[in-house]
Amino acid sequence: MRYPSAWLAGVSRGDSIACELRLQIIRGTIKQGEVISENRVAADFGTSRSPVREALKTLSNEGLIRLERMGAVVLGLSMKDLEELYDVRYLIESFAQKRLGEGGHETVLVHLKQLIDKMELAVKYNDSVEFSHLDYTFHEAMIVGAKHARILHLWKSIRHIVLTVMLITTDEVFSQGEEKLQTVIEKHRTLVRAIETRDPAVIQQVVENYFADSNQTLHSSIT
Repeated sequence: MRYPSAWLAGVSRGDSIACELRLQIIRGTIKQGEVISENRVAADFGTSRSPVREALKTLSNEGLIRLERMGAVVLGLSMKDLEELYDVRYLIESFAQKRLGEGGHETVLVHLKQLIDKMELAVKYNDSVEFSHLDYTFHEAMIVGAKHARILHLWKSIRHIVLTVMLITTDEVFSQGEEKLQTVIEKHRTLVRAIETRDPAVIQQVVENYFADSNQTLHSSIT
């Protein structure tokens, strides 16, 4: 699996390299304890060492590697790290959904429904990459729509890892067939319906159920 080229349009060379390395680290292709050489990565990507340094700095800030004099040591993501990532997602998204449930966000809800319809099309065409990107876009749209600067700042600090994990876990979901995929789509529709109730208790229960199920998928996808 490689990072989809369409997702890298307009990003810097350093960001592009970071995306590829992030995917390999989280998938376990590059294992914990391995040393990443600046020169080797530069040769692999046909670039100078400058964008490689940029990429390694990004991955270090995300806690995936520890920088050394001429490269980096891979720290990776343990299952505990991933569970904590989902805890942070839960806190961010439950806040965002309750905020949307306060009303006045009809345009956001229309956009969310459109994204779900596009997810249906991605299933029809068996496009797991497009599905994972739409899934990510759906969740980010809720967070952006909540219009809370600090929550958005927190989300941006984890969004690249979240997107990469979604790319990996969506492969597992697609392997389980269309019935499972329709279940995932219905979970998203349920989130929107909960927001439309404007009932904080209903929204809270739905988001708890959503993340409980997502954690099960996480455990079966990444070991």
